[in-house]
Amino acid sequence: MPAIPVAEWTPAWAAAVWGDAAVLVPWTLFQRFGDRGVLRAQYDSARAWVDLAASQREDDGIWRHGKQLGDWLDPAAPAEDPWQARTDPHLVAQAYLARSARVLALIAGELGEDADAEEYGRLAGDAREAFVRVFVAPGGRLTSDTQTAYALALRFGLLPDAETAATAGERLAELVGKDGHRIATGFAGTPEVCDALADAGRIDTAYRLLLQRACPSWLYPVTQGATTVWERWDSMLPDGTVNPGEMTSFNHYALGAVADFLHRAVAGLAPAAPGYRRLRIAPRPGGGLTHAAARHLTPYGPAEVRWSLSAGTLTVDATVPPNTTADVDLPGLTTRVGSGTHRFERPWSGQPGGQASASTMAVQN
Repeated sequence: MPAIPVAEWTPAWAAAVWGDAAVLVPWTLFQRFGDRGVLRAQYDSARAWVDLAASQREDDGIWRHGKQLGDWLDPAAPAEDPWQARTDPHLVAQAYLARSARVLALIAGELGEDADAEEYGRLAGDAREAFVRVFVAPGGRLTSDTQTAYALALRFGLLPDAETAATAGERLAELVGKDGHRIATGFAGTPEVCDALADAGRIDTAYRLLLQRACPSWLYPVTQGATTVWERWDSMLPDGTVNPGEMTSFNHYALGAVADFLHRAVAGLAPAAPGYRRLRIAPRPGGGLTHAAARHLTPYGPAEVRWSLSAGTLTVDATVPPNTTADVDLPGLTTRVGSGTHRFERPWSGQPGGQASASTMAVQN
């Protein structure tokens, strides 16, 4: 199979998702380490990116100018034509414009750049309004009726009201079910789909998607002997041959973004404040799993959550580092604890975990 011509990639162009790293990577680093220095060092670049993306909008407020990779390597796209994802690439671009503008407003606020915070907050609102006007159809369906479209709209807060968001969450779960609980997202949608389902109260569906072994799925490569994350869901085909398309790497981490969901929702360990000064302990058991654990070396020392299910009891053991606190959210229990080791035991009915609280639905990861 011939390589994609160099002319497809040059000269460089403004592509959503990839370019948005200028904003989203420093914000994530700040959330994990609490260092405002990385925000300041990257601030001019982040502003330049959002300003460029905003300049690509057309009269309807939608980013339509130029080429887009969209939901790159959607598993339904032909191996020889990876551009043919199911989700409208302009919907993807607009969603990421709205998200990056919102995050840039938060960055500006952290840095005391109040005028910029107001300006980029206004841009985020404008981008969201245009998204709703163009891509949200009557009844709450999206013009791209795909897992990626709903996941982005839900996770990035792009729907007009709670009723529409509930409809979108149910439609996302329906689509996952119609796809046989197999993944149907590329690089853009994969990091968000499990969280979108969990936020919508469908953690059961998220687990069925997560634990699927048929191709395409996260565990399909494991059944094929993989020890790394592949560039494509089917970089190796079920018959053991290599996918004939270009860009068929066997060590390419994009689809491994689900690990963030494993840490925060499955194991239940997440930052509740920048740098883990405050932790969130909120495991969401499901999928037939009987135990899980995560450990993270925070700037304050090791943090750890371990849980197990046995005889109708959920047991959670947590280590909270010195000089930090943790917000604990378990079935029937919401509390805050200080540093040290803690054990919580709660009755467990065997039902999947409940809906994530609104605070976890904010753009912070």
